[in-house]
Amino acid sequence: MTQTQPAETIPAPRHAPVAAPTAGQPYEYRRSPLVEPDWTRFPGWRHVTRDQWESAQWQRVNCVKNIKQLHAVLGDTVDESFYADLEADQQALATMSMLVPPQMINTMVPHAPLTTAALLADPIRRYMIPVASDRRTDWPSHPYASRDSLHEHDMWVAEGLTHRYPTKVLAELLSTCPQYCGHCTRMDLVGNSTPAVDKLKLTLKPVDRYDAHITYLKAHPGVRDVVVSGGDVANVPWRNLESYLMRLLEIETIRDVRLATKALMGLPQHWLQPDVVEGLERVARTAARRGVNLAIHTHVNHAQSITPLVAKAAQTALDVGVRDVRNQGVLMRGVNATAPDLLDLCFALQGEAGILPYYFYMCDMIPNAEHWRVPVWHAQQLQHDIMGYLPGYATPRIVCDVPFVGKRWVHMLTDYDRERGISYWTKNYRTSIESADLEALNKRYAYYDPIDTLPAAGQQWWHEHRDD
Repeated sequence: MTQTQPAETIPAPRHAPVAAPTAGQPYEYRRSPLVEPDWTRFPGWRHVTRDQWESAQWQRVNCVKNIKQLHAVLGDTVDESFYADLEADQQALATMSMLVPPQMINTMVPHAPLTTAALLADPIRRYMIPVASDRRTDWPSHPYASRDSLHEHDMWVAEGLTHRYPTKVLAELLSTCPQYCGHCTRMDLVGNSTPAVDKLKLTLKPVDRYDAHITYLKAHPGVRDVVVSGGDVANVPWRNLESYLMRLLEIETIRDVRLATKALMGLPQHWLQPDVVEGLERVARTAARRGVNLAIHTHVNHAQSITPLVAKAAQTALDVGVRDVRNQGVLMRGVNATAPDLLDLCFALQGEAGILPYYFYMCDMIPNAEHWRVPVWHAQQLQHDIMGYLPGYATPRIVCDVPFVGKRWVHMLTDYDRERGISYWTKNYRTSIESADLEALNKRYAYYDPIDTLPAAGQQWWHEHRDD
């Protein structure tokens, strides 16, 4: 016998207009035109002119590299307790040295009075200038955290060339950036050493490193996609970067080239310099003639970071022939790990700056990063909550970069122990260090949630097994 649907759940015939719902939407879109915050609100920049501000050289010279320089910018607007908190972090916990361009500092507390409380709560400050009180004291690091959490160095096939995926490589041209992010996944190599981390060093001269990359790529025609990174390509002298890119474009099997630069957001003035714009146009025209897709990938984590200068830099790249400018952000607690924050950012990127929201990565398992990381279930919920608001092509994928596996959409796990915060993942290819491993495609690979997000039983389990 066929079971009928309960009468109360059967929709009524729509003969008359249905009243509009009054509950509202979980997220209400309101267009927010971009504004360049007034940098003269900072005591140290009261007399900085627009010409100075828009100069890449001025921005680089006036980067904040230490507490004394930050104090000179902020003056007495924040309490001494903030600087003591920062000093404690720099001396014992920070995995990245301080380096913040004025452009990025200017997006901190952009439209409210600059106070200690406002600065501590600011999302840009929370990941660019971390302080000791930000970090967890119970589990500052996960027991399985590591300096090179994605094992990129283990997969080097030449110095700075990581062959992790079958058809793609990561080319690290240098180990410096115009700005250093506290959560940097390459904290073992990038930037200056800190009291907490003695950094690795690239040993070859740049010309020899680049030669080794080109030699490998010519010998491996199965590689078609090169992510040119570092560090940040904005720190490579333009003539050297252009030479490297033109050599890549001479390799017949290379079909995609992606330039990785957070500086498009952190130092847009660099990408607006005439010599860089003209050089980028030469590269873009060559790529177009060859049928190669040339893109720029930047790294923006919060809508506050998107200003008219950032939009101008992105549009300029598109105007000279770069096919796409895309964003790869990182999910971080206290920064952007809510649906409204992500949607605000994506609408600013896509609607105001012409930058395509592409990926949001879960923060990697590096030391002293547990206060930033979110569990897999939270990332899954965020993916659910942002669907349906943005155009489909501009709806970012939230991914987990699983050690020895690679990027996986957060719903692609094969098993998940929520109590202990252990998710299990599989893969369909071998990395460059697994060519002889017949079982690589049959294994399950583990990823770990932050322990403080687990239920009490799970946290107790990790306390009992923390030294295993």
